[in-house]
Amino acid sequence: MKSVLVMVPYIVAGNRLLDLLPLLEADHRLQVIFTIPEPWESWRATDDFVAAQGGVVLPWAQARRGEYDLVLAASQRGIDEVTGPVLLIPHGGGFAQYRPWRPPDAGHGWSPQVGLGAGQLMREGRVRADSIVLVHDREMDVLAEACPQAVPAAIVAGDIALDRLTAGLPFREHYRRGLGVPTDRRLVMVTSTWSDRSAYGRHPDLFERVLDELPPERFQVVGVLHPQIWSHHSLWQIRSWLADSLRAGLTLLRPEGSWRAALIAADHVIGDYGSVTGYAAGIGKPVLLAVNGTQPLLPGTPSAVVAEHAPRWDPGSPLVPQLFCGDTADVASRVSALLSSRPGEAAAILRTEMYRLLGLPEPVRAIPVSPVRMAEVLPC
Repeated sequence: MKSVLVMVPYIVAGNRLLDLLPLLEADHRLQVIFTIPEPWESWRATDDFVAAQGGVVLPWAQARRGEYDLVLAASQRGIDEVTGPVLLIPHGGGFAQYRPWRPPDAGHGWSPQVGLGAGQLMREGRVRADSIVLVHDREMDVLAEACPQAVPAAIVAGDIALDRLTAGLPFREHYRRGLGVPTDRRLVMVTSTWSDRSAYGRHPDLFERVLDELPPERFQVVGVLHPQIWSHHSLWQIRSWLADSLRAGLTLLRPEGSWRAALIAADHVIGDYGSVTGYAAGIGKPVLLAVNGTQPLLPGTPSAVVAEHAPRWDPGSPLVPQLFCGDTADVASRVSALLSSRPGEAAAILRTEMYRLLGLPEPVRAIPVSPVRMAEVLPC
């Protein structure tokens, strides 16, 4: 029997790896094992997330001593410390999204690192992963410039998270009913990534402002915060900070809940430079940006295009008219082509690549590209 180690250092990586595991279902030749590399969060968020999957969970010290036929990772954390072929996928909308801030004392030879830089992908002269999954052909160009040694290990597979979003679009009314949205109300998703430049980082009163501005008889608000916000502050603390908003009608999704079902159900999205906002624009949702334009984005990426073309939230003006401004179709057409070079093909490409690394013939059966399950939506 072949062993598959799933490395979950934090929830956002785990959520993306759960998109891959259905591709290995019904194969009695495989045993899937979970581990949490070097636990570092301030509460047991990741431990609870992994335990909820119901699989075998190895302590990190024990996992490091084993040998595996395939290692699945959505982060570089710990991949040098396990033995076995590593498949590395991005945990957001691709590796090459951001251009980090330039230090004031950076010299002439300094160059910005991206998610595909040699500092992330190389250790002691070797490529850290056996297969590096890219979502778009442009990422291969970035990789060729930033870390040419890793190009032979790279494969453009498209974005399985986007494919699941697309598969779920026909079930929009089902998701709206599951979230308790009446047919006469518009659903506004408010989403934030993590950092002091994020929507919630810049506007701690973001949810209160939105709820105060939107008539409850016409609008319902759902909040989606990046799992790292929860991990750093805890479930109790976030609910405490947002207590007034929750009492005022905010539906806040838990970090292990599926933002995708809520995104499909939404009529409007207020967000920032995070991947969720990019996906929202790509599937045609009207996006209002709660950012100030200082985010370090790489030109030509989905996040950069959204930042360039989507309207910006003006806290000093009425919110409702702002939700309806902007050319949604124009932004969607620009962004959707940048999210994936292989739309609808990610599951097939990824399964073929995993079985190649396993050294097993690929099963002859349908490839599951499941839409988001309503059960994955977990309000607080």
